[in-house]
Amino acid sequence: MSKSSIAIHLPDGSVKEVPAGTTPLEIANSISPRLAAASIVARLTPVNATQKETPVAGSQSEEASMYAAEDAAAPRLVDLTTPLADDAKLELLKESDPESLKVVRHSAAHVLATAVLELFPETKLGHGPATDSGFFYDFYREKPFTPDDLAAIEKKMAEVVARDEPFVHEFAPREKSLEDFDKDGDFMKTHFVTKFTEPGSNVSFYRNGKFVDFCRGPHVPSTGRVKAVKVTNLAGAYWLGDEKNPQLQRIYGTAFFSQKDMDAHFARLEEAAKRDHRVLGKQLDLFSIQELAGAGLIFWHPKGAMVRKVMEDWMREECLRRGYLMVYTPHVMRRELWKVSGHEGYYSGNMYTPMELDDADYRLKPMNCPGHILVYKNSPKSYRDLPQRYAELGNVYRYERSGTMHGLLRVRGFTQDDAHIFCMPSQIESEVEACIDFAEAVLHTFGFNEFKVELSTWDPKDRKSYTGSDENWNLAIGSLERVLNAKGIPYKTIPGEAAFYGPKIDIKLVDVLGRLWQLSTVQFDFTLPARFELEYVGEDGNRHQPVMVHRALFGSIERFFGVLIEHYAGAFPFWLAPVQVGLVPISERHTAYAAKVEAELKAAGFRVETDARNEKMNAKIRDLANQKIPYILVFGDKEEAAGAVSVRTRGKGDQGSIPLADFIAKAKGLVASKSTEL
Repeated sequence: MSKSSIAIHLPDGSVKEVPAGTTPLEIANSISPRLAAASIVARLTPVNATQKETPVAGSQSEEASMYAAEDAAAPRLVDLTTPLADDAKLELLKESDPESLKVVRHSAAHVLATAVLELFPETKLGHGPATDSGFFYDFYREKPFTPDDLAAIEKKMAEVVARDEPFVHEFAPREKSLEDFDKDGDFMKTHFVTKFTEPGSNVSFYRNGKFVDFCRGPHVPSTGRVKAVKVTNLAGAYWLGDEKNPQLQRIYGTAFFSQKDMDAHFARLEEAAKRDHRVLGKQLDLFSIQELAGAGLIFWHPKGAMVRKVMEDWMREECLRRGYLMVYTPHVMRRELWKVSGHEGYYSGNMYTPMELDDADYRLKPMNCPGHILVYKNSPKSYRDLPQRYAELGNVYRYERSGTMHGLLRVRGFTQDDAHIFCMPSQIESEVEACIDFAEAVLHTFGFNEFKVELSTWDPKDRKSYTGSDENWNLAIGSLERVLNAKGIPYKTIPGEAAFYGPKIDIKLVDVLGRLWQLSTVQFDFTLPARFELEYVGEDGNRHQPVMVHRALFGSIERFFGVLIEHYAGAFPFWLAPVQVGLVPISERHTAYAAKVEAELKAAGFRVETDARNEKMNAKIRDLANQKIPYILVFGDKEEAAGAVSVRTRGKGDQGSIPLADFIAKAKGLVASKSTEL
């Protein structure tokens, strides 16, 4: 029986009794017309709702998540014009709310699709989600779009915005919708409706003007609220990600609440382009990817290899200090091992095809964990031996499609700073806490002071993607939650993103441009110890099964190095720089003193490069500065007589003359403190 009135709970604690069917916009107007004008979308949390909603599909996000059924008791975003039928908590979101920006960007995707169909009516529509940086829409059209087409589309989008067409939520019977899409040849919309709606249901659409799109929303009130929008680029995308399917044209764009915000966005992109690790890697001669060798395979040049050595030395020393044991395991192992571990069944799509050798089939390892398990299993263990912490900087190989690789950030062969901890159940939480402490130490040491944490859990409805019992999953998730809560670390739970063998904590660093990078991860594993029948003898004399923690803190050496390059724009901290000190003798008669200075610096443990060319002093200083070397020491007659050097500091210029011994003392302090300042 429907209610005649409902209770709406507002953020200030007040409750409004309103007639059923009242919209958030009407409630906003009753509070303040200015509030109504400033509101973008509403967040609704039903009161006392317990059952699941019937899913209504739409195109606001990627296929895997955008059509999922929602928990009726969970907060959800709704249009300002949505009639409210039940008691609920209501929040009116303004431009300052990040969720509002995503709604604007999804609405901008509809504006884009409107413009495309008005200009090119033969085009068929895919879907158009908002993204972290903007939006895109997939289109099928036999004739490729040209740069002139994109300019025309952007101009037409401005017309659609100027028309200020309301976004109207409509519904139609599923069978009629399928019939209409099929008749018009809209194969992508037919797929979405068939896959993500139930027979006999109504299907959700949004209309603006003559344009109608299959979508669950929500949207801004009208196209006029998409104030700053721009088409950015065009790319190809296969329908459903399958090369056998038709190739789509994906138009990307971005939208903001103001031109000022958009200008700031493109300024950030310009700065990011200056920091692109692929460009800087070539300029600074750090690494390369050789076409003859293959995509996604990194060649470390001497300077890049030096940074890598410093990273690895620090990690190994820190592992040993924290009670880890260093191990090394083979790059290739028998296929049977991967069957036992479960990777053959759950991860084979990311592995390279088997190699048939004389005694068996072998596979390149995508993970180090089975190798570490075999090390543990090689000898009996007692409770007195636990925890056993095995660490390895191990090379692994994973299949990546050719179009997905990106410099150092996504590769086919990489080195994980991998560790696996075998412990008793009673030790698991303290070990996870120690791993998080270690991860924080990594980030702070390398100059990252901000990070965000996600807890990836399983989806119990998707049993085929996971191993282990419900009891073990609940125990594992509870353990990770307790550690995060005890440490007071805010985190976001991400259902369905766990590894097949257990939940995980992902730590995402925030770089100097505010970008998130997924690097460190800590995973709970109760599955592999069972699969490999691992044991330890307990205090009671009986055999017990250990539990296992996987952790990688750099994530991979390659990816972490790429992030470091971009974070520092190639200007590494002194302790990490491939060349720490550049030497510039003013003339040839000062080369003997240059050799003496170089010898003393190298004896103190520093990495030094001397420019003894018969060139002008300023040219030599410029060339060394272009290498982003932290310190350039210049010396002539006066400095040689005084046993001194004239110091030029990166970013600060000439700092004057000081005794060489004083410079060495300062430099040692920078290395010892791992300072990011000069």
